[in-house]
Amino acid sequence: MSLRVIWRAGWLSIVGAVAAIPQARADGCVPDRFEDQAYLVCTFDPATSDLRLFWQDDQGKPYRSFSNLARSAGGLGKTLTFAINAGMYDTDFSPIGLYVENGRALRSVDTTTLDRPARDVPNFYKKPNGVFFVGDGTAGIATTEAYTANPPPARYATQSGPMLVIEGTLHPAFIRGSTDRTRRSGVGVCEAGKVRFAISDGRVNFDEFARLFRDQLACPNALFLDGGRGSGLYSPSLQRNDTSWHGGYGPILGVVE
Repeated sequence: MSLRVIWRAGWLSIVGAVAAIPQARADGCVPDRFEDQAYLVCTFDPATSDLRLFWQDDQGKPYRSFSNLARSAGGLGKTLTFAINAGMYDTDFSPIGLYVENGRALRSVDTTTLDRPARDVPNFYKKPNGVFFVGDGTAGIATTEAYTANPPPARYATQSGPMLVIEGTLHPAFIRGSTDRTRRSGVGVCEAGKVRFAISDGRVNFDEFARLFRDQLACPNALFLDGGRGSGLYSPSLQRNDTSWHGGYGPILGVVE
């Protein structure tokens, strides 16, 4: 597999790697492998897919499960065709950091810096962290600093951390061969503006997961969503409906039709 890196108007594009990605199902999901690790990768075009963020139902209660969200969508005449955990959350299932839904900021951006040894800093606060956002037919990922300095028009936005890939460069804290391995989920904005979600089948470290996005999925920018018991996926065509061992999910990214 060849990989070409091209600078265009100050933005880094990575092309040539996507040929290895199999044909997607109707919900955009396909199995993939990278360096002997198995993943599920789901690809969507924000120009044609109704990609949204969800947190609370019409009673103000967190959905907590993909099944609850699917039932709620069905009651509105919609079908939930895909969902994935959308970032980290507190014990009451409220999002940690920025959360924008339908153009309204329901949680403010978190710019906290923790003065601790790197190994003691929780994942969300491993700087740079970042924001995934969806506008009208477009999507993007920016570091928190870049997002707050020049906020884009966003209908939906979720803050998480750490960044996995920043303009084609891996997060500086990642260690090749690290023994910190767990299931991980993340999102990348890739060639032609496509959005790619990935979740690992097994335990991977940050370096492996970030290189999946950069080198296999052609994503110059990618953001970690969560790991371990906080990561999960909903895909009816794969008969997959994960649950969180934390008692439920907080924010959820989903596609409805």
